[in-house]
Amino acid sequence: MSGATKRPLRADAQRNRDKILVAAVRVFSEEGLDAHLERIAKEAGVGSGTLYRNFPTREALIEAAYRNEVARLCDSVPGLLADLSPAEALRAWTRRFIDYATAKFGMADALRAVVASGGNPYADSRELIQAALSSLMDAGVAAGEIRSDIRPTDMFAALAGIALTSAHPEQREQAERLLDLVLDGLRPVARRPV
Repeated sequence: MSGATKRPLRADAQRNRDKILVAAVRVFSEEGLDAHLERIAKEAGVGSGTLYRNFPTREALIEAAYRNEVARLCDSVPGLLADLSPAEALRAWTRRFIDYATAKFGMADALRAVVASGGNPYADSRELIQAALSSLMDAGVAAGEIRSDIRPTDMFAALAGIALTSAHPEQREQAERLLDLVLDGLRPVARRPV
């Protein structure tokens, strides 16, 4: 086995890592770049040593937390499509997208610090999100639940616009209304409410 190959984490170590990432998003979103890592460890229910063993620098933690949010968003697609109709799955996923955008907005200063230090937390995130959205829209088109003339890139632009204007937690009601407006516009003409 080469030194570059990473062994999978034990189940308990993976749970601790996951708890740290969730706590990091919450704390960096609330407090910004100046958030204390000890608070993150405490909220995650782990010791500082566990946090630093997994994430030796603040930048490593911020980047991993952001990438974890992207992965959670994208990895939710198969489960949503298994449990809901394609149109309902897309609707549920857009709400998760706004949750992701809200977390990203809250972490903006921390993410800028990662970029300034030479990191690229955004590498591949756009492509991953586009692929997830394409899966949802392809399923909706195949089921006849959404229009076939709207591209996933168009939908991504609409979602990005909603996120840009309504990503603050206090704007959630507006974001929900805008999502409904966009999603209603995806319905085939014969299925639109009058």
